[in-house]
Amino acid sequence: MKKVYFLADAHLGSRAIEHGRTQERKLVNFLESIRHDAMAIYLLGDMFDFWYEFKLVVPKGYTRFLGKISELTDAGIEVHYFTGNHDIWCGDYLEKECGVILHRKSITAEIMGKEFYLSHGDGLGDPDKSFKLLRKMFHNQTLQTLFSALHPRWSVELGLSWAKKSRLKRVDGKEPEYMGENKEFLVLYTKEYLKNHPSINYFIYGHRHIMLDLMLSLTSRVTILGDWINYYSYAVFDGQDLILEEYVEGEQPL
Repeated sequence: MKKVYFLADAHLGSRAIEHGRTQERKLVNFLESIRHDAMAIYLLGDMFDFWYEFKLVVPKGYTRFLGKISELTDAGIEVHYFTGNHDIWCGDYLEKECGVILHRKSITAEIMGKEFYLSHGDGLGDPDKSFKLLRKMFHNQTLQTLFSALHPRWSVELGLSWAKKSRLKRVDGKEPEYMGENKEFLVLYTKEYLKNHPSINYFIYGHRHIMLDLMLSLTSRVTILGDWINYYSYAVFDGQDLILEEYVEGEQPL
């Protein structure tokens, strides 16, 4: 039976993650373990901690991950890559060299007869004004052009250092725990969106680094995918059920 897999937030290359090489290997081993039954794989953003493409230069590293993605697309498996707030600056490298289908915005898609709303999740309902300002700056084409004028030696160093500093501000490097459906901004956004789009069955997000599977109605639910730093979590859909799981090496994924 063919299945569809969803995962997000590996933050590969993060200087705040001590086990970075082990983490990348574990992710690659997971992708290899699902190639026999994967119809499509959706990577919902922030797979890299900082990814900025120049016209002729891409960041150093990630060869195991990029190689595995290329193997999967060469084998005819659809790999969808969503940009997040750490990898906004994707050009066409992942599309041309690795064969992914790149998404720069949230999408609604029919998958195996069900309707899905898929997004990294940054900027959706978040009331944080400083984050909104930063997000607006990061998406600004003029500022991106100016940043591209810097030598990669400095610009990539700046990006990785900024991302490390941001993560180390958090307790144990983790996001805040689940705040409850009346305070969790992605849940609040989804409830509001669902009012005008009642046909959507599954809302799936990354970004928050928590594992959440919540029924919103008899036909709709919201799933937040956790991450590949602390949980090694993913969701899998077989056409009937969506299951949120944690990957354990040596065990066959559901």
